[in-house]
Amino acid sequence: MKELAEQNLQAKNLPMDVAIECLTLRESRRDIDFVRDPVETELRKEVEVIEATKKALQQKINQAFEQLCLLQEVQQQLNLDHRGKMETLEIDRGCLSLNIKAPNISLKINPARVPKGSTTLQQWDDFSQFNKNRAEAEMKSATELREAIALTIAETNNELEAQRVATEFAFRKRLQEIEKVYSELKWQEKNTLEEIAELQEDIRHLEEDLRRKILNLKLVHTRLESRTYRPNVELCRDQVRGHRPPC
Repeated sequence: MKELAEQNLQAKNLPMDVAIECLTLRESRRDIDFVRDPVETELRKEVEVIEATKKALQQKINQAFEQLCLLQEVQQQLNLDHRGKMETLEIDRGCLSLNIKAPNISLKINPARVPKGSTTLQQWDDFSQFNKNRAEAEMKSATELREAIALTIAETNNELEAQRVATEFAFRKRLQEIEKVYSELKWQEKNTLEEIAELQEDIRHLEEDLRRKILNLKLVHTRLESRTYRPNVELCRDQVRGHRPPC
């Protein structure tokens, strides 16, 4: 289970890189578009969720490592106790197999002495029971920790998945908003360009009309000016002078 937790912890690096890269890329937005929108909020939440899940998983990995050390310590103690009891069994079996005809029996010096470092039967039983109880307790702790690690993995994956869904929803909603505004702006731009084209055409017509009126005015001015050079009595105010052609 420790290895599974480590794999899940490692698997959180890619989502973290993606979220940070998205935040970095969105910083290149310009002017009014550089807005703190729900997408940025959800992306920052996603970073926080990933950091929290990594912290929780790392904590369980550390606990698993500590528990593993305790189990190894218990295993070593049990191995020592097991070897001691196996040696004791061999000795007692050997003693049981002796009889008066055994070739290796002999008289010993003070065989009834109490060897240094010997224990009472109660101490022996207590020591064996202590090792047994400790092994059972550590195995129980290890089982509970395995269950806690599995629960943490499931919870962190669910939290991360929920936040991923929320982030993607914010992205889709924001994209729809931007696309809608973009379409409206394009429509407005098209209408504005058409309006500009119509105004330019009106201006062209007005300029053309003005040009014609100026030419007519020049013609009238020239005629009037030319008729001021009529000699003597011919310089009269006749009907020609009083006629004004339309502009």
